[in-house]
Amino acid sequence: MAAEKMKEIKIHLPEKLQGGVYANNMSVSHTKEEFVMDFLMIAPPAGAVTARVITTPGNMKRIIAALQDNMKKYEQKFGEVKAAETPRGTIGFVPPTKH
Repeated sequence: MAAEKMKEIKIHLPEKLQGGVYANNMSVSHTKEEFVMDFLMIAPPAGAVTARVITTPGNMKRIIAALQDNMKKYEQKFGEVKAAETPRGTIGFVPPTKH
């Protein structure tokens, strides 16, 4: 079987997204069919969702692999990154409880 030729896909970045959004927290939830990632800007006493990304479990696996690969490359170039302190409260990067 002949190898398929890779097709170039042109990606358009809308002007309103070019500046990006800032998030200092994140919340993840899922169903059987989807993962929902809410990126949050927390500035006590309030917070707001700055972006929401919804994807399939298969694509979530690819996102995690890409993030891990890029963190590894970043640390090779700039040195080890220490994890931020666990935020207080129940919003965001709450570590899973052990059963």
